[in-house]
Amino acid sequence: MSDVTVDSTARAQAAAVRSGEISAAELLELHLDRIEERNPELNAIVSLDAERARAAAAVADQAQASGEELGPLHGLPFAVKDTHALARWRTTYGSPIFADAVADHDDLLVERIRAAGAVFVGKTNVPEFAAGSHTFNKVFGVTRNPVDPSRSAGGSSGGAACALASGMVPLADGSDMGGSLRNPASFCGVVGMRPSWGRVPEWPLYNQWETTSVGGPMARNVGDLALLLSVIAGPDPRAPHALGDPGSAFAPPVAPVSLGGLKVACSVDLGGALVVDDAVAGVVRATAERLSGAGAAVGEAHPDLSLADDTFRTLRAWHFQAKFADLLAQHPTSFKPSLEANIRAGESLTGADVARAYSQRTALAETMRVFFEQYDVLLLPTSQVPPFPVEQEFPETINGQQMPDYLAWMRSAYFITVTGCPAISVPAGTTPDGLPVGVQLVARHGSDRQLLEVAAAVEELLAS
Repeated sequence: MSDVTVDSTARAQAAAVRSGEISAAELLELHLDRIEERNPELNAIVSLDAERARAAAAVADQAQASGEELGPLHGLPFAVKDTHALARWRTTYGSPIFADAVADHDDLLVERIRAAGAVFVGKTNVPEFAAGSHTFNKVFGVTRNPVDPSRSAGGSSGGAACALASGMVPLADGSDMGGSLRNPASFCGVVGMRPSWGRVPEWPLYNQWETTSVGGPMARNVGDLALLLSVIAGPDPRAPHALGDPGSAFAPPVAPVSLGGLKVACSVDLGGALVVDDAVAGVVRATAERLSGAGAAVGEAHPDLSLADDTFRTLRAWHFQAKFADLLAQHPTSFKPSLEANIRAGESLTGADVARAYSQRTALAETMRVFFEQYDVLLLPTSQVPPFPVEQEFPETINGQQMPDYLAWMRSAYFITVTGCPAISVPAGTTPDGLPVGVQLVARHGSDRQLLEVAAAVEELLAS
């Protein structure tokens, strides 16, 4: 009898299937049992199709019995983010406009996961068109936090993070514009990585040169995240901006970097640019103290990201208007108000506004290049708040200070977005009432492998 459970690492599950310790069909049934147990309350996985998954698991077991070459995710149950097209599966984007849509293709990221041998079970829930960091929509409803179901699971990869944390799946894909991978990872106590722009190419896209949104991996630990990154990273001729390193460059094992002498810049609020919940700030400071105690050279420092707010908001509005304006005109009552407002914010933008934003983004990239000449990594909050009540669309106040809109509480994530640097959220502690809190580690553009090694060292330290 196998010792593998749904709470085993993804690497252990994959190894057990590969060795014959457990079949893909048996592993699937373990996960379907967990889905049946937890999903009715949490609502993380949508468009579940157990029978189609069972048929795919049987094909996977037959392939193994026939001696076929097996991919690194062979036999692992997988639920795809509902903004990523999965051929012949319902793909709604969390929008009533596409409530009954069935994809006719795999997105590139999904294509790679399929080729690696994963067994698809369904989709993971998202906010409407992945807009906003709280997962709810009119098609499937709200996704709840697996630690405290009265709280948000974050978003837009909230269904993915929740499914991971509750053991419904061993790995999950996500995407990140303003924190959509990192924020739900922090809220649900898992690991989520926003790779360097170009590390995980996407196709098809309406604009291959749009630079704020990236796909990326989520997992329960850094080693498992590296496994998924090794599958979805790497160049593709359909994505002209893709970085050239092969996915295999990120494959586990990930050796934790030595913390002795590691140069860490720590900033709780980026020099006053962020309003951060006191409990979250305490976790960041405690992590910095642990790193210092382990020999890292930790100093209070931060890059000047004063251009980031205008840059992100301008590019986001421009992107949303370009992508959704025609759809909004055709379906004027089918968008949630906050998303409609963001689309309409793009209508008044001029070419000079967009040019200014790209000029500022260039300056921010240069700021980070110079900053990382002095430091190996930047440590800051992933999210400015712990998981908030599920009834709220966004936290309206932090430490009693009013938030002006539904984006302002996510500055800790989207300020990093417009630098182009890779960032990862690692579970680092809890609030006094037990809610998960992640810390965000940021490194220079292109140094994704080194960031994984630092994250592995932080993970190991905090577990000791």
